[in-house]
Amino acid sequence: MYKTYLFSRLGLFLLALFLTSLNVLAQRTITGTITDNNGDGLPGASVTLKGTTNGTITDFDGKYRLEVPEEGGILVYSFIGFLTQEKEITGANVMNLVMGEDTEVLEEVVVIGYGAVKKDDLTGSVGVVDTEDFNQGQNASPEQLITGKLPGIQVTPGGGIPGGASTIRIRGGASLSANNDPLIIIDGLPMEKAVAGSGNILNTINPNDIESFTVLKDASATAIYGSRASNGVIIITTKDGGKKLKVNLTTNFGVAQIPQLIEPLNATEFRTLVEEIGTNNQIALLGDTLTNTNWQEAIFQTAYGNDNSLSVSGRVGKVLPFRVSGGYTNLNGILKTSNMERMTGSLRLSPTLLNDNLKVNVNAKVSQVNNRFADPGAIATAIQMDPTQPIYNSDSDAYGGYFEWLDNNGRPVVLAPRNPLAMLELKEDLSTVNRFIGNVQLDYKLPFFPRLSANLNIGTDRQEGNGTVFVDTTAALSFYNGTGGTDNEYSETRTNDLLDFYLKYDQPIGENNSLDFTAGYSYQDFFVENQFINRDVKNIETDTTDFKGDYVLVSFFGRLNYNIADKYLLTATLRQDGTSRFSKENRWGLFPAAAFAWNIARENFLKESNTLTTLKLRVGYGVTGQQDVGGFYDYLARYTSSRPDAYYQFGDEFVPTLRPEGYDANLKWEETTTYNFGLDYGFVRDRISGSLD
Repeated sequence: MYKTYLFSRLGLFLLALFLTSLNVLAQRTITGTITDNNGDGLPGASVTLKGTTNGTITDFDGKYRLEVPEEGGILVYSFIGFLTQEKEITGANVMNLVMGEDTEVLEEVVVIGYGAVKKDDLTGSVGVVDTEDFNQGQNASPEQLITGKLPGIQVTPGGGIPGGASTIRIRGGASLSANNDPLIIIDGLPMEKAVAGSGNILNTINPNDIESFTVLKDASATAIYGSRASNGVIIITTKDGGKKLKVNLTTNFGVAQIPQLIEPLNATEFRTLVEEIGTNNQIALLGDTLTNTNWQEAIFQTAYGNDNSLSVSGRVGKVLPFRVSGGYTNLNGILKTSNMERMTGSLRLSPTLLNDNLKVNVNAKVSQVNNRFADPGAIATAIQMDPTQPIYNSDSDAYGGYFEWLDNNGRPVVLAPRNPLAMLELKEDLSTVNRFIGNVQLDYKLPFFPRLSANLNIGTDRQEGNGTVFVDTTAALSFYNGTGGTDNEYSETRTNDLLDFYLKYDQPIGENNSLDFTAGYSYQDFFVENQFINRDVKNIETDTTDFKGDYVLVSFFGRLNYNIADKYLLTATLRQDGTSRFSKENRWGLFPAAAFAWNIARENFLKESNTLTTLKLRVGYGVTGQQDVGGFYDYLARYTSSRPDAYYQFGDEFVPTLRPEGYDANLKWEETTTYNFGLDYGFVRDRISGSLD
């Protein structure tokens, strides 16, 4: 009887298994195409049978194929930047779908150090300006795109010189004597100093190629960059390709003028003052009573310029988005003789490979900038100059025919101001700067561990600058060196090589909690080689300076973001930097940071409010550093060989001497500790929004 019972139960089990198998086998195939509002297929969109792990992704044309049970169900369609949609399976085996963009999600993503995060999940003080908000018109250098656009960042133009370096300050300076410029990162590549002959690290970049600026202000946001982040960080992202072929041609013509001049005494007022309080010798130096020279009007001009840019973007085949651009800019400065001519080219490729697990970004930018620099000292001299004197000397062609203060022997008076217009027109200060910036960034999502991705960034920035400064022997300016004119020459090469590698892990925890962790390694090598030759027109060298050196920066970094119930956000960052610029005892620096944010608007008592739609409280703390506190080797005892005019005589022989240089073996990081309290607010779906820090 036991055997009969056993076989009976076994038969029932086999029958149930058979029926189950039949039920599983009773499936059908659903196919379809997912497109956007423009009708373009969306590659990599996710299609999942609701309540199961059964799913697939679309191919490069947006097409998909999925096996589903015969009795149907609900398909869930999702794609980054688009609204998630659900669609019930009916009798049709073809299910197409048009997905609409989620504009709120698209606007929320913010690029930060080594990654991106939703704006609502930010815990630090971060500002973003993109193409829609850039300053319009003729912008000679990229930083002019954001002048006046963000609180806490001040951009002061470089004295009217076209493409001249602007002074950029984020919440003021952090150092009394070292560098106060922010760290600038272009497409993941941190920039170093500008090469000789440039003066502006940004003016070799075409402003028309830029998509957005992200400004990291407080230490909790900048600490991921450790030793170079005391003065804030500016992350520049350039434009990438699109889905459809697009050709964009931009040409503009600009006119620049001085809006207002300083008002010194005119000739009549100056003459009256000198005659009232001056000595007889001073009164005798006054010029002709009919002369009334406005020296500022003599050195400034109405500056004309043009800026042209052509770009082509789209996709080659179905897998290779691209953007290629070229630009030509020619700008005169408001200070006479100043001019900048810039030619640029850029290429960006951003394919997605290996079933969308590998994202590739290839960036290449080349540029050549030709400058003629005007002597900015002419501006102050124009204010000091006697308005009763003429610009030109009608009685003599000496010193180029310009008026100059001369002694009884007809030589320029050393302590007197020079003719400001002669300072500009008799001096030729020329430079040419060539630059290449390129990097390849690989972001690979591990197929066997999809929550973990690896990012590798390899890049280089190479700058070459050379120039000449020529002052003819007929110029009063050359009287200062006493040897007959100036014919200086210089050249410099700077290279900046980067290797970044980091892993990123993100994990949802329950319904509304999530955690992501980033850990990485960075290696950056800087090399400089230059030569400066000072000589007169007769080719007699008066001074020559040569330098060759490099230093290395090695870093380890990590960041943890923890999101609790989509309301409470915690960020912790740690970076350790080591530099060859300091001794072994002081070489390594540790830079921690932590921040907390509370999304008050997501609490139940405000969640349904249509008036107050954003309210977030932020608290942050961090330590950042500054390594630019000396030269490459200022911690080492060094000796410099003497110049020929400082050789020591032994009998009939002159031998060079060695001069000790100043050094400090205790040089170390300059550190800045920052506390930040902030409140973000937005009313009526953020039509009115802002931040208080």
